[in-house]
Amino acid sequence: MATGFYKTDKTTNEPVLSYAPGSPERKELKKALETLNNQFVEVPLYIDGNEIYTGKTSEMHPPHDHQKVLGVFHQADKEHVHQAIDAALKAREKWAAMPWQERVAIFRKAADLLSGPYRAKMNAATMIGQSKTVFQAEIDGVAELADFWRFNTEYIQRIYKEQPDSTKETWNRLEYRPLEGFIYAITPFNFTSIAGNLPTSPAMVGNTVVWKPSRTQMYSAKVIMEILQEAGLPDGVINMISGNSAMITDIILDHPEFAGIHFTGSTGVFNSFWEKIGKNINKYKSYPRIVGETGGKDFVWMHESADPQAVATALARGAFEYQGQKCSAASRAYIPQNKWNQVFEALKNQVDTMKIGSPENFENFITAVIDEKAFDKLAGYIDRAKADQDTEVIIGGNYDKSKGYFIEPTVILTSNPKYITMEEELFGPILTVYVYPEKEWKESLELVDNTSPYGLTGAIFAKDRYIIDYATKKLENAAGNFYINDKPTGAVVNQQPFGGARGSGTNDKAGSMWNLIRWMSVRSIKENYNPPTDYRYPFMEKETEESLKKEIEA
Repeated sequence: MATGFYKTDKTTNEPVLSYAPGSPERKELKKALETLNNQFVEVPLYIDGNEIYTGKTSEMHPPHDHQKVLGVFHQADKEHVHQAIDAALKAREKWAAMPWQERVAIFRKAADLLSGPYRAKMNAATMIGQSKTVFQAEIDGVAELADFWRFNTEYIQRIYKEQPDSTKETWNRLEYRPLEGFIYAITPFNFTSIAGNLPTSPAMVGNTVVWKPSRTQMYSAKVIMEILQEAGLPDGVINMISGNSAMITDIILDHPEFAGIHFTGSTGVFNSFWEKIGKNINKYKSYPRIVGETGGKDFVWMHESADPQAVATALARGAFEYQGQKCSAASRAYIPQNKWNQVFEALKNQVDTMKIGSPENFENFITAVIDEKAFDKLAGYIDRAKADQDTEVIIGGNYDKSKGYFIEPTVILTSNPKYITMEEELFGPILTVYVYPEKEWKESLELVDNTSPYGLTGAIFAKDRYIIDYATKKLENAAGNFYINDKPTGAVVNQQPFGGARGSGTNDKAGSMWNLIRWMSVRSIKENYNPPTDYRYPFMEKETEESLKKEIEA
């Protein structure tokens, strides 16, 4: 029984540790890396609180050392998908009825476990399984995921406090209910934090979830489930399954209790979900919520008033951190002719110092792309750029998959602003540059706005405030996350809510209350203290001589 209006402590962003030589966190992480490297891990399905080992397995390999077997993950058959749905529906009534403060306490405890005793293990799992440097693992798998779990609890409080006006005669209330049915969460390989946030944000407000992680993120997905279970998440609230994506999705989207999808991945896949949901719309109990963050072809635009060194650094970090495998990664740049030589020299000098190899060597800035399919696709784009007449590979361009899926940071210079690598999402360490006549900066902004179908992130660099104002207005719809004199990556929870429109998704802004409210269904309640006992209104009363006299006097 509720006895007060509860509030959590003031949330602040989780500090990012340095892992500098001699630091205690570096020592602890190295120990965790050694431990995980000497284990054979089996990742089960998690259904209704049970670990299910199906016997149908796939191997897990570090992208930077693909001959090494980390372990296996078990795959679901159709019956397991139905079991996961049934478990979610069975858990829903009790979970939805749980007071909100009891629900969020679980996730705040999970955040403390993650940032405390599980910190080194989560970082090690993300580094080994997804080939992230320690810094990329720390800002993603620990800091950002802890921020999601903590700040989402604050957003819930803000939403619940939003109530309508009442009168002397009535008490008006809004009740924020979970959706009717279950949520399907589909998460990508590139961010452990996204994998942790997409199933848990709907769960925090009372929904139950079937979660399908990426097959190339299963190693750290297991750690997420371990943390949630230790934090006290009840059975059936989040059910993790893996296996044939088409089979799992078809079963889930065909179910009448399907209530919504929380997705991060490719635009094409998201479009296929939308199409299937539309075809099945008459089957569902309610209209499903469709929330997705999809592709990006993210830009950096420079005006001649900008600092070339700052632009070069934004390109080096924005395009090549985590091998460009970010939806927000800088992949196309527009540089004025009279500043290009300075930008090129500064960028080349920085890229030439980047070391490539295993993330377990902390001196490396570049590690491997996620798998062979990604490697072959990216190598194909590089080979094409080497052969085409309107392009030149001016930095990098080499690749090798003999031990790991390594691709050098690569810069392509093109004379064609509509060249394929200026338009299509590559998801790798490839940056394409178009150099424009500096006096045609307005025309170059037209190219930025109209070249790609996406609208996720973008950055402009200028010192002239009139130019900044003009470009910001001109590119209003080109990026849901817009950066001025900064790289287009690195959004922080509660500082830059993340998401884009156009071909980049529904712009429901992870890291804000705008995402949380998508998983709620609002009921408006009106209580009348003195209900009427007669249908008649005063205007219906018969006119009298006295009432006519009052009307004349008025």
